[in-house]
Amino acid sequence: MAARFIPLTCSGHTRPVVQLSFSPLLEEERSYLLVSSCKDGNPMLRDWTGDWIGTFIVWDTYSGEVLHSFPHNHIVRTVAISPNASHLLTAGHEKKIRLFDLARPDAPPVLLLKQGSDVSHDGVIKSIIWDRARAMAVSAGDDRTVRWWDLRQQNETHSMSVPDPITSMGLSVEMETLCLTAGKSAAFIPLEAPHPTTSSLPEPTGPDQEPGPSHVVALKYAPSSASIHPIWADRFITGSMDDPWVRVHGYPFGEETEVFKGHHGPVHCVEYSPDGEMYASGSEDGTIRLWQTIPGTAYGLWRAAN
Repeated sequence: MAARFIPLTCSGHTRPVVQLSFSPLLEEERSYLLVSSCKDGNPMLRDWTGDWIGTFIVWDTYSGEVLHSFPHNHIVRTVAISPNASHLLTAGHEKKIRLFDLARPDAPPVLLLKQGSDVSHDGVIKSIIWDRARAMAVSAGDDRTVRWWDLRQQNETHSMSVPDPITSMGLSVEMETLCLTAGKSAAFIPLEAPHPTTSSLPEPTGPDQEPGPSHVVALKYAPSSASIHPIWADRFITGSMDDPWVRVHGYPFGEETEVFKGHHGPVHCVEYSPDGEMYASGSEDGTIRLWQTIPGTAYGLWRAAN
């Protein structure tokens, strides 16, 4: 177990690391990429071992050349690109979701707005996710609401109210599950929109209850981010802004199984790799740390324990 307490450290950022995202598994090479965003203004791209590839608006991934920039009137907090790289979604402090056509970068974007409103959310939009299978998008905002959008019809199809302020929303691509943190809970919600037009996030599941499609786990602390294991679906990881620890919980009932300290500041974000062999955490201390799911096995830069 000692290997677990010595995670790989990825340096390079100079300010807090606030977002991490792994690429899907690249089947031909059995590898993947990790991109990080930081308050130093320099997004970084790394390979699956954590080695830096580049600091990269829209870039050409082969040459690094800037292809186009899209001006906004306020801070952009989140972006999502379509699976075929033809369109781009942006959102943030303007409370508006914009849909850009990358084949016509100078054309005005389509605005995805609530019916009868000039905004998409009534608060800052924290996260937006592209549903690859259904031409849909899902957004989460400071208005304590998760919204589903039909990108063909360009309208809202469903909204889910959340009782506490939303701190993060990520996606387990393999499980088609949204991982949402709000208050002292982590919620796991199907990516596909529910059938009614409105709903509310259910109460946390009790130890004697069977989890429903949207499953909420009550925690003893306020998580900043959560990610469920993409293969086994038997555990999830969290970070918190209240301490420098990365925690592992059992799924579905949330029993705390492991707590690891490697950072020197609060943990903004966590995410499992697409093969589930490791997970990454980003912190206020400006570093990314990589942790093995099963310590002591040979994987990437880790050697098998004797």
